[in-house]
Amino acid sequence: MPSATTEDNRQTQHDSWFDPLPLDEYLEINKLSRKTVPKERPVDSTDKLGELDIRCGPILRLAGTLENGSKNYRGSIMLVLKDLPETHTPQITYKIGPAAAAAAAEEEAAEEEAAEEQNGSATRGPVSATKFSTGEFPATKYYEEDGFSFYRINVELELVEYEQKVEYYIDNFFKKSFQFYIPSYEESMNVISYSCNGFSLACDCDEYKSSLWLDVLNKHSKQHYHVMLGGGDQIYCDAIKLHSQKLTEWLETSNPVKKRSAPADSETIKEFSKFYLKHYMDWFGKGFWTGKNSRVLEALFPLAMSQIPLVNIYDDHDIIDGFGSYHDSTMAAPIFSKVGNIAYRYYMLFQHQMNPDEELHSKDPSWVLSKRDGPFIKQKNHSVYMRLGKEISLLGVDCRTQRKLKQINEPETYKIIFDRLKKELSDETNKGETKHLLVMLGVPILYPRLVWLETLMSSPVFAPLRKLAQKGVINKGLVNEFDGEIEVLDDLNDHWCTKNHKRERNKLLKDLTEFGAKRGVRITILSGDVHLGCIGRLKSKYHHHPHAHLLGDPQEIQRFNEKLIKYPEHDPRLIFNVVSSAIVNAPPPDAMATLLNKRSKIHHFNRDTDEDVLRIFVKDTDGKPRDNKQFLNKRNWSDLILAKQSVLYKSRAKLEGDEVDNADEIEAVYRKFPQPVFDGHESEDLLKDQKPNDREIEYPLFASSLVTTLRVEQDKSDVKSKSVGYEVFIPRLIGHYELDNAPIKHVDV
Repeated sequence: MPSATTEDNRQTQHDSWFDPLPLDEYLEINKLSRKTVPKERPVDSTDKLGELDIRCGPILRLAGTLENGSKNYRGSIMLVLKDLPETHTPQITYKIGPAAAAAAAEEEAAEEEAAEEQNGSATRGPVSATKFSTGEFPATKYYEEDGFSFYRINVELELVEYEQKVEYYIDNFFKKSFQFYIPSYEESMNVISYSCNGFSLACDCDEYKSSLWLDVLNKHSKQHYHVMLGGGDQIYCDAIKLHSQKLTEWLETSNPVKKRSAPADSETIKEFSKFYLKHYMDWFGKGFWTGKNSRVLEALFPLAMSQIPLVNIYDDHDIIDGFGSYHDSTMAAPIFSKVGNIAYRYYMLFQHQMNPDEELHSKDPSWVLSKRDGPFIKQKNHSVYMRLGKEISLLGVDCRTQRKLKQINEPETYKIIFDRLKKELSDETNKGETKHLLVMLGVPILYPRLVWLETLMSSPVFAPLRKLAQKGVINKGLVNEFDGEIEVLDDLNDHWCTKNHKRERNKLLKDLTEFGAKRGVRITILSGDVHLGCIGRLKSKYHHHPHAHLLGDPQEIQRFNEKLIKYPEHDPRLIFNVVSSAIVNAPPPDAMATLLNKRSKIHHFNRDTDEDVLRIFVKDTDGKPRDNKQFLNKRNWSDLILAKQSVLYKSRAKLEGDEVDNADEIEAVYRKFPQPVFDGHESEDLLKDQKPNDREIEYPLFASSLVTTLRVEQDKSDVKSKSVGYEVFIPRLIGHYELDNAPIKHVDV
């Protein structure tokens, strides 16, 4: 909490407090980063701040808000320092005040009014200046290796009646990027969702002069982001195959018995640890990465992490490509299992700023922990729950630690997760404040089925080809190095819709739908992994025939159908899956997007519920009409902002609409089909002549609607890194519902 308060004049105390972000500097950094990429991690003289040699960080992490009925804000800052003297502990001080001049003026006016009441109008003195609080965040060394000291700086602040800006100082040194924003206690966080933050080994990085991290910072200057949700693959660690001699020897072992029993000796463990430590230091520290054919300097990624706090889950590339989706016998091999366990350690050290050996690893209030360790990664499932301000809550599901070929998480783990949700979102605890629950799942769950391709790849027809590829007679790239299966099969096995995970998928969707309906909370799923953008949807069916739904009276059925289309805010089964991928990695070819488009049909989840994909990409980023309206294979990221906080829509949101339960009373609310929004044409409705039907639905702009925008890259060769937004208004759920027990395939039948 603040340790001191000053009443100096705002301008003399901090002339640059309300200055915008230095966007011109960020553009120059992007130009230089793309112009000449060094062969090794670059060394910058400004990495040294006095006695501190900072090799990674500062990196911000969010840990929770509004906990136990308080107005608290909890987080941390990570610094990794090289060869720090034993007697020196870094000192992190901070200054906190209003984020906007308007809030400062309001505070001054309130103080003036209070002084007037106290002293009387006749003795009124000069207007008192805005109060800035100052203090120190305590630092704790939580890990040390090879001369690197890991420090976690604990952030404890209090939310007030206006948005606040925090500037922090490292040993009294300050850079323009050492700042972040926290919302007021009446607001929710402005959220970024992203995934696939790195390149695949064989990718040609030279094609990409644009940086979507520059786009993030450009948008951040106009609409402050309070948190970044990393949906997995925040780092690509597949390069361990290039840098570990021990792993290479293991991969080249042809005898399957020897391969599965080879021990992970101390040299192997040391080599793996050295790789992950250096790889994280390079990428999280400088945005530097080297692949098979090229290298890249994504210098604005670390700059973004120093200004916008993170909440992360992890996926396979945070470990190694496909980890968890190979045959269980391969996963259990001591050397391969050791890859997972060592990768987990550095995932915790860098992405969650804690040591797996310290108490915090099992005691942080945000964790939702399983009872048992995973089968291959010998750690408990670490899912995460926290509130993102007043009206948004977050559940990040750990879908790797317990993963096997035929399991993503144990049934008992799901029970623990939903017990936590029931507790946190109960009327007693939450008081109905949460309107939206964001659920992070690394891999899309509302996505086209590719079971036919999975069946083909695992067919006996391919067995001779697999054998020839394993022996090197034909292209060895046809099969993966780990278990000799067709290369693409591990990606298919990763998907929720694979035959191995169908029951688990359908059960999770059923439980989420019923939970959201009963609690009156709109659930939105955030996913990545697939390197393209799309938005899947689960919704109540539109029943074309009077007797398709067991409601009885045909007139009642018709009214129900009309209400579903006209008033989707009353649909208790409506769930969107926002698929935002990739912010850095290369997209798949057009042929893959075309295949997905052809395979994407309306699927009948059960008698009452359909799932499909929004036809949102009616125009490409250049404004030209598109044939494939469901999938756009260009790099992207997304943001989710309540309409009443959106700089674009807060003046248009109908505030009183959120309190109305009668559909007839909210006829005048602005409604819009999901569609692109081009710069300079924000008020244009490209689909104003479209008539609503069972697939094309207008969504309402309430104050608590979640304006969700996929930000898609315009031109990968443009260093200015502009994007086009594709948006949908996600309405809060009006009402509470007890859903019929309609049987669901693979779960009930």
